[in-house]
Amino acid sequence: MKRKERGLSALLTESFLLFAVTLAAVAVGVYWLWNASVDRIYDVTDWDGLVSDPALTGGSFDTLRSYLGGEDAFAVLTPEGEALWASDDSLGGMTAGELACVSEYDSGSHVEAYPVHGADGKTQYHVTRYLADGSSEEMVLDSSYRVVSGGLGDGKTQYTQREYALLAGILPAKADLSLTSFESGGRSLILLMKTAYPDEQETYRAYQASLRIWLLLPPLCVLAAVFFVVRISRAIRRPLDRLGEAIAARAEGRSVTVGDCSGVREIRRIGRSFDVLSSRLEESEKERDRLDRARQQMIADVSHDLKTPVTVIAGYADALASGKIPPEEQARCLEVIRSRSRSLAQLADAFHEYGKVEHPAFVLHPERRDLCEYLREYLAGKYGEIELAGFGLDVRIPEEPIFCRLDAFQLGRALDNLITNSLRHNRLGTLLLVSVRRAGDSVLIRIADNGAGIPREKARTIFDPFVVGSDARGGGGSGLGLSITRRIVELHGGTIALSAHPVLGHGAEFLITLPAAR
Repeated sequence: MKRKERGLSALLTESFLLFAVTLAAVAVGVYWLWNASVDRIYDVTDWDGLVSDPALTGGSFDTLRSYLGGEDAFAVLTPEGEALWASDDSLGGMTAGELACVSEYDSGSHVEAYPVHGADGKTQYHVTRYLADGSSEEMVLDSSYRVVSGGLGDGKTQYTQREYALLAGILPAKADLSLTSFESGGRSLILLMKTAYPDEQETYRAYQASLRIWLLLPPLCVLAAVFFVVRISRAIRRPLDRLGEAIAARAEGRSVTVGDCSGVREIRRIGRSFDVLSSRLEESEKERDRLDRARQQMIADVSHDLKTPVTVIAGYADALASGKIPPEEQARCLEVIRSRSRSLAQLADAFHEYGKVEHPAFVLHPERRDLCEYLREYLAGKYGEIELAGFGLDVRIPEEPIFCRLDAFQLGRALDNLITNSLRHNRLGTLLLVSVRRAGDSVLIRIADNGAGIPREKARTIFDPFVVGSDARGGGGSGLGLSITRRIVELHGGTIALSAHPVLGHGAEFLITLPAAR
């Protein structure tokens, strides 16, 4: 299937869209890299995934390490606080009282604790637990961590320093603890989770460093722009270079063709137009060469046609002037001079007529006439000459009128040349045929004879100037008659051709086609 040619606008539109998509892809890619870098900085443990993973209840604790991020850790304890498994050494066993001071994971409650220094120099610790339903529980501890007032609903009256540190979030350092219960192997266990606080300065430095990834965006965009510029340039420059080389070669006179120069539709069209122009230039050059050769041949033919009678006339005139011709021969010499002079006059007339019909200013004066009636009148006028020459005449003209626009005088000259050629170059008793018939929107005139015919080697050039049908057909004539006839027929909008298959079987047959008038 023929590939559809792409236009310049389509190329630019396609390239622009691809460029925009590429820039978007580059931006998305850089953002993805930056986001991945930020994720590594803020590497947060997926505690929800870890808690819901079946491996937890199945006892495969080591496989849960993949959920951990940063310095986070977890441990599996008994309700009494005995450590069964820990992801690292930062987590160990606890007492049951210490476990009671750790917040429940995902319960929505949190504890705030802070020391208050009294005027008497004694320190008290205020502890508040905010519950998920919006209520709160408060208690006050003295410097020995005994409950002075309030409570957290656990009935405790004394806390240890470590238990207070767990309540206040002091332990572990730079981390937060939470726990949740789960069943594994038919017993109740506790999952203790440590979420480490990131170092703010280190995190800030890492974040600033991650922003450098965006520095990749400008050069990547420039590379994308360069790629598409080169792509468009190749799609346009390469066929233009090929076309330029062809034009330069043509300017040097070398025959070249561009063919399918690829590229966009507009450049392909220019390439095809160049090939057409180049082909026409070659044809024009060939025609010019042919005309130059024809001109040279014409000059040679004119020189030859003039030289023979002029030489004869000059020779006889010199002989008469010098008295070399006996009186009894002088009349014959004068007759030769008169005959040759008449030939020169006829040749001059032929040159004049040929030059006149070939002149750009030469025009016909056509009028709408019945061609059948015109030919009957013309042949009636020529009948005496044809009969006197010893020729027979076969006329096949229909009775119904066939109208054409014709210049009666000039068309008569064209017919005169054809009939005169037949009378001149054929023997006595030759039959001359003239017929007319309608052929669609045209009219076909056939003028034929059953004489000697025209050799095949001269048939192609029979209408060229100074071409005489055949040496075997006699002599005489300027060789311009058929050229004049063709020009007159063409000015009528018609054509004339020598038939390859004469209707009489042999001889010469000329077919004239004229447009019929409406």
